[in-house]
Amino acid sequence: MSRPEDTLPPDLHYNDTEARKYTTSSRIQTIQASMTHRALELLDISSPSMILDIGCGSGLSGEILSSIDPADGGPHIWVGMDISASMLDIALQRDVEGDLMLADIGQGLPFRAGTFDAAISISAIQWLCNAESSEVSSTGRLTRFFNGLYASLKRGGRAVCQFYPKNEQQRTMISGAAIKAGFGAGILEDDPGTKNAKLYLVLTVGGSAEEGAGEDITGVVKNLDGVDVLDARRKHKEKGRKDFKKGSKAWILSKKEQMERKGKVVKHSSKYTGRKRNIAF
Repeated sequence: MSRPEDTLPPDLHYNDTEARKYTTSSRIQTIQASMTHRALELLDISSPSMILDIGCGSGLSGEILSSIDPADGGPHIWVGMDISASMLDIALQRDVEGDLMLADIGQGLPFRAGTFDAAISISAIQWLCNAESSEVSSTGRLTRFFNGLYASLKRGGRAVCQFYPKNEQQRTMISGAAIKAGFGAGILEDDPGTKNAKLYLVLTVGGSAEEGAGEDITGVVKNLDGVDVLDARRKHKEKGRKDFKKGSKAWILSKKEQMERKGKVVKHSSKYTGRKRNIAF
């Protein structure tokens, strides 16, 4: 079965027709509601909060955020951002209560530091793994997104992103980018081994030093049974730093990889990378 991410970028895939079909499908509404409630459960919010809805689409998740009962810690104020103008247009027609923003999350999040108490994302961040051209780096898009999300959340804030990775490589790419941005990260899988399996990336902006969070992110994700905490930084520390001779091919490749992680556009390497040129004259 083909995945929409493999055919067109999201702003083109979710045109007026697809956006309307998505919003009016009772099956999608049920699934979306279920995943949103699960994300809220993992956020563990006990009072009305300012929440960022990443890839908000036509506002299906936002409606749930606005309707949470005060006894359950709601209702919440929310801001939704999406790359599809058609989806946002339907959200406006449906008169959702949140503020809406047309934006590409792969270009970063344009909010003041510490704006949000929490963030949710339902079925959106896997789109960042698909680069539309050779000049666009999926690694760079993920880096800009998670760096921006980290800055946008308050200290002690939490984000839950439900996503559908294409394979193990994408799963690792996404979680690795989150960890490099500074998040404490854990992955929870509901209904593993079935066609209904769903992954939730649970992200935390570490608490205070008194809480014992510090640099050990394995102490950040608390009270979440079944969450596998990821700490890729330990692996990097164990490997140690490699020293390459300046100007060598290995040195050049290392620098290019470093720039790509920072979100810079880097030319593809080839057999000519690092090769010394003959003097023409």
